[in-house]
Amino acid sequence: MKGQLSIEQQRARWRTLTLLAITLIFLMSTWFSASAVLPQLKALWKISQGTSAWLTIAVQLGFVIGAVLSSLLNISDIFPVRYVILIGSIGAAFSNALLSTSNGVIMGIALRFATGFFLAGVYPPAFKLMSTWFRKKRGLALGLLVSALVVGNGIPHLVNGLEGLAWKIVIFFTSAMNVIGGLIAMTIKEGPFPFPKATFDPRQAGQALTNRGVRYTTLGYVGYMWELFAMFAWFSAFFSEALTAKRIDLESLAAFATFGVFIAGSLGSWIGGFLSNRLGKINTTILMMAISGSCSILIGQLFDAPISVIYFLALIWGASAVADSAQYSTLVIESANPSYVGTALTLQLAAGFSITAVTIWLIPLLVETIGWHWAFAFLAPGPTLGILSMLKLKSLKNAPLREDNKDHLAKI
Repeated sequence: MKGQLSIEQQRARWRTLTLLAITLIFLMSTWFSASAVLPQLKALWKISQGTSAWLTIAVQLGFVIGAVLSSLLNISDIFPVRYVILIGSIGAAFSNALLSTSNGVIMGIALRFATGFFLAGVYPPAFKLMSTWFRKKRGLALGLLVSALVVGNGIPHLVNGLEGLAWKIVIFFTSAMNVIGGLIAMTIKEGPFPFPKATFDPRQAGQALTNRGVRYTTLGYVGYMWELFAMFAWFSAFFSEALTAKRIDLESLAAFATFGVFIAGSLGSWIGGFLSNRLGKINTTILMMAISGSCSILIGQLFDAPISVIYFLALIWGASAVADSAQYSTLVIESANPSYVGTALTLQLAAGFSITAVTIWLIPLLVETIGWHWAFAFLAPGPTLGILSMLKLKSLKNAPLREDNKDHLAKI
């Protein structure tokens, strides 16, 4: 039957999913490499908490610029995806490794920008590649990829938690992981459900946003991202201060605890993939944003509570904040014109990552003025906006399908 996979193809797609998940664990390790060693860099370069935030913000902005450029040139729709991933991985590894030679924060920020720029050639293309192997279980497959991606994001914190290691070891280790990930990606081929080939057409970037399904999903993703990366970027600092306030003097505990939150996010993404197949993709995003938004308000109120209580809520926050991530990508993939899925997906990511620069910059300023008790509460408006956007998407007739996509999506 047309659209049915042979037994060998069914086995191959799960092998491919496993390989691509391993690839993303390796490839995304450079994203928070500088954030994981921020205390060492602050002391070395004698910079403030606000200035050090730009080492993380620069990655976000570099990713946005890379993603926008990729969208305008339709790179992920024109060139073989595995080659795009390889080039992105090598560029990110090189930029990250050069951080070890930096003589100050200005050069450090420039190199982090370059790292984010090259990572734009890794994240969106990997999601598109996986989508060529799955139709009915696409939400689950992408959820598992996000799970792997989050583990990769947390790897620098795990390495940094090993006491006695110089900060440059974290940088070199994550760069080496990037190169290995790019080489693994070269072994992964496109699946039996390829998207139509595209030709260069800059107008598609704008046309993608005229699609109501793409537009509402992208707005929901922006709300989701308002919260996520600020939580990831500043949880370690929050938890370190909570430990200090309780006179718990264990230097590596905050690093390991932060890695644990990333692992919770990874498990949450895995659970979100299953929930999407039962509750639906839109309902899953609404539920998870309601939980994570509540956690962002509550966790600061627990700053003076026992550390075990704080960390329990942090694990719930980490899991719920990531659980719906893959569903936004899936909804855009299923809403966009099939010929320009890569462009629409990259635009969504660019919009979401742009807003993260604001909240990553905002949190340390709020901490200085109102303290940790209320700083994270300012992340709650993001999930609120996301919920409203997804409710709007749900109200669309035949949401999230476009009229010209119905025949294509009827097979999914």
